[in-house]
Amino acid sequence: MNEPRNAELWFPDLCRLHRVAALLGLAELAVVVVVLAPDGVRGWDLAGFMRASGFALWLALAVSVMLCRMRRNLSSRPPRIGSMLAIAAACAVAIVAAGIVHALFASVGGDDNGGLPGFWRFVGGSAAIVALITALALRYFYVIDGWRAQVNANARAQADALQARIRPHFLFNSMNLIASLLRSQPAVAERAVLDLSDLFRAALDAGESGSSLAEEVELAERYLAIESLRLGERLSIEWKRQEPLPWSLPMPRLTLQPLVENAVLHGVSRLPEGGQVEIGLEADDHLLRIRIRNPAPPVASPVGAGAGHAQRSIGHRLAYAFGPRARMTAAWAEGYYECELSLPLGYARRP
Repeated sequence: MNEPRNAELWFPDLCRLHRVAALLGLAELAVVVVVLAPDGVRGWDLAGFMRASGFALWLALAVSVMLCRMRRNLSSRPPRIGSMLAIAAACAVAIVAAGIVHALFASVGGDDNGGLPGFWRFVGGSAAIVALITALALRYFYVIDGWRAQVNANARAQADALQARIRPHFLFNSMNLIASLLRSQPAVAERAVLDLSDLFRAALDAGESGSSLAEEVELAERYLAIESLRLGERLSIEWKRQEPLPWSLPMPRLTLQPLVENAVLHGVSRLPEGGQVEIGLEADDHLLRIRIRNPAPPVASPVGAGAGHAQRSIGHRLAYAFGPRARMTAAWAEGYYECELSLPLGYARRP
């Protein structure tokens, strides 16, 4: 398979000027706290404060530049491991910089020049302070990024729900299909009306209430039932359910149906011969995996922006509901498009 197209960088972006300024401010704040601490050991004068400030700002700038350059590499790892590596790298920078500074001051006058403490105390203390500030800053930026992503995802989800309420082509096609079935197959037409009603009711409630795995699967089945009537033999569907499955697992509403809709609208329906949509569900003690696979034109062809918006919105909503362990990947290869959701079990925030 090709590299997932929608992989995101979870590590905070420290290349932004306002975030570099925030780290510099934290470094200067640490110096002020040290100066004001009533330790009774030494007194501070303006020259000592300026030297400490210069050293702290230099360290903060060096750490910011290094983490900026390492962002893509750190984001390729799990958040916990990537964060630990970032803090370890910041400590390494602090150790090297503190060792250089201590050696320079010692060479021109020892402890009498600048009142530096012993080598290991100076280096160790500098590394510890840098590690603490880096951890606090990364946690703060990570929370802020997650909050902003959730706000954007909610806005996008509401926009998607509004579009689903008034999407003319699907509604008109469905109504025309139902009208054509009223006389020849009234029972099928009635079933299609009920399916269409459930779909639009779910769209109306998309931003207001949560759902479950069972409800999401049932909603996807209703959508596929309507599309099967419209596309006929061009659309075939294969469900692969490996029981037991956590049917009561809380999920954001309209998680599965938009992905299935993408498979039909941007995949099967664009191929003259049609194709089969495969939907697989399996779970172990830790993860629920949902896989949707369908034949599709190459991704370079104009398939519309709606599919990308829907996938990004679903990815953000799942990350908010299930935490950083939730994953959604999608890729096109050898004539097939595959989207996979991996959701951790044992914890799910009610949407």
